[in-house]
Amino acid sequence: MIMKTLRNEKGFALGFVLILSVIGLLMTLAMMIMVSRGGYVSGQQRMFRSAVEAGMGGVESMFHILDLRGNTAAITLSTIDVQNSVAFGNKINRATSAWAGLDNVLTINPSNASSYDVRVDLGMYRVFIKVADTVEGNSAADEGLIKSGVVNSGAGEITVPSVPYLYTIEVLSQNRINVNERSRISVLYQY
Repeated sequence: MIMKTLRNEKGFALGFVLILSVIGLLMTLAMMIMVSRGGYVSGQQRMFRSAVEAGMGGVESMFHILDLRGNTAAITLSTIDVQNSVAFGNKINRATSAWAGLDNVLTINPSNASSYDVRVDLGMYRVFIKVADTVEGNSAADEGLIKSGVVNSGAGEITVPSVPYLYTIEVLSQNRINVNERSRISVLYQY
């Protein structure tokens, strides 16, 4: 009688179906978690990309300002605000070693106006820009030697080779409402 009880297969199908149901439930739960996590990551990526695009717009504005050689009176856009035009002019027209008391730390703190040079408002985003380092060249200050310069006797005219300025620019862009939506960009610009 004991052998008959051990060889009895009644209820085996129920146990097997329960095990398969648990496995199916776990797979469905895992798929739901992956789909919801994918939506969250996609939303975060969208916000980050928007902040990066705003930062790139701020970089383009900074290039425009550098082309003006710091002449803040020539800036026509009301969305661009130069914090201290005299200090900013010194930063972009002199080497870092000649800045005399000006900040060259890479960190930008949006709540401290002295930690950045330029603020640009682009829609929902505010972009903070700072010149962190300037390596002086000869091409930005005066282009007068390109057409006339030192003449070597009988050999013709010698043109001075152009050595550009190099600027290290730090950019922080962030959403005005959600400050966690932000990006940081470092730019090495040759002018």
